[in-house]
Amino acid sequence: MQIVESILSLRGQIKTWRVDGETIAFVPTMGNLHDGHISLVKKAQTLADRVVASIFVNPLQFDDKQDLAKYPRTLQADIKKLMQAGCNLLFTPDTDVMYPHGMDFHSFIHVPGMDDKLCGLERPGHFDGVATVVTKLFNMVQADVAVFGEKDYQQLLLIRKLVSDLNLPVKVVGAPTVREENGLAMSSRNQHLTEAEKQQAATLYASLNQLKQQLETGNQDPNGLLSHVHSQLTAAGFAMDYIDIRRAEDLQLANPAVDKELRLLAAGRLGNVRLIDNIACNLA
Repeated sequence: MQIVESILSLRGQIKTWRVDGETIAFVPTMGNLHDGHISLVKKAQTLADRVVASIFVNPLQFDDKQDLAKYPRTLQADIKKLMQAGCNLLFTPDTDVMYPHGMDFHSFIHVPGMDDKLCGLERPGHFDGVATVVTKLFNMVQADVAVFGEKDYQQLLLIRKLVSDLNLPVKVVGAPTVREENGLAMSSRNQHLTEAEKQQAATLYASLNQLKQQLETGNQDPNGLLSHVHSQLTAAGFAMDYIDIRRAEDLQLANPAVDKELRLLAAGRLGNVRLIDNIACNLA
């Protein structure tokens, strides 16, 4: 696996592959990799001849400076995992490469329709930071396809809209959420949970599945269901940011009597750790 830090080196290798007629898949990450990230690399290998991954902890998408400071940096372990997974190239830019004129004077990308709901409300400015860094990385890597996890479903829809609105020549592919044995969605944040909290955290997925079952078997009282599940999660130790039923296509408020392709989403804090999860729900 080749490791590059500069845009010039990255584009030089990309150009060589292009001359050889090879296609390129891209997996952007912030590092501290787990099996969920590796599943994205494996998915990417089925979609293109070469796989490029990136590791960059993007300051623009952190609304909490303490959260940014404590985000785990595990580059050497990440390199080993990517090599074992068969990744072809790893791009590891620093802040000076990504924001050469400083972040205070940097252009931003804003994708309307995502900052006014769910995680957009709870994390002001977060999605502008995501949209900006992803646009930059897409321009740097110039891949044919990019793979993102469905665990961050709102982010996935934001990137799809970004690509559509700006006519970027990359196909965005979603990959299923990878889970622990107890159902907890894999996340770099899980390592901050105690063993007892990890067991508590599994309630998030279980509650979403309970909500899904009730909706799919004909329960027509979504507000009552949401209230019940919210109470369950609060009793399990969560300080909930939200739990909601949304249209899968755009995350607008859903009416289960009319909308059939739904997404059930939840976010909350367990101790000092913010966890998110979501699942599909089909009423057709």
